[in-house]
Parts: sequence; structure tokens; C-alpha cells
Amino acid sequence: MIRFLADENFNRAIVRGLLRRNPAIDLVTAQGAGLRGMDDPGLLDWAAAAGRAVLSHDVSTLVGFAYDRVRAGLPMPGVFEAARSMSHGAVIEELLIIAECSQPGEWEGQVRYLPLR
Repeated sequence: MIRFLADENFNRAIVRGLLRRNPAIDLVTAQGAGLRGMDDPGLLDWAAAAGRAVLSHDVSTLVGFAYDRVRAGLPMPGVFEAARSMSHGAVIEELLIIAECSQPGEWEGQVRYLPLR
């Protein structure tokens, strides 16, 4: 199963709902991992070392740093950008499908925008 890191500003109601629907999902928050206030490159570096895809709403900066890592040949286990305009339920459903149907490493080097459809 894929492992997630929710960045510092990722909606906590989505995190709680996701874990309520499937408590087995391996998800840590930036705050829970002691990464509060870390810049985007540092967060992506930590996520890569931990083998965790990043959950974010930060399209403005995080995505650019993720692509920089890919261009530099650095590991980047994936970024999932959830539009703030999506309902919490829709984001939870998308992430449940990703979590339950993905293999470790499947999203390496990819930035995906939710909804996937």
C-alpha cells in the first residue's frame, strides 16, 4: 500500500475522514513528523527518504519543487494535489482508491491533480 505525508496545510478534516474510512492507511502529517515550518524542498526531501507520497493543496510552489527533483534525477515518490474546490468527501474517495489500489513506487516522479478523472 502507498504511504502518504500530508503537508502542513493539507486539510485535517480530509486526513481524519480518510483514516476513519480506512484506519490501515499509512499516513503521517507534517506536524506529526516534526516537520512544521519546513520549506517545500526539505519536505520533499524528507518524503523521498521516507518513501511517502505528498498530499497537498499547494499548487503554487510545491509542484515546481517536485518537478525540479525529477529533472535533477532525485527520488520523488509522488505528489497528489487536491483542489480546494473539491468536496472533502470527493477527495477522500479519490485518496482511498489511490491508497488501496496502488503499489509502492507506482507514483514515483509523478505529480497528479485530483480528481484523477
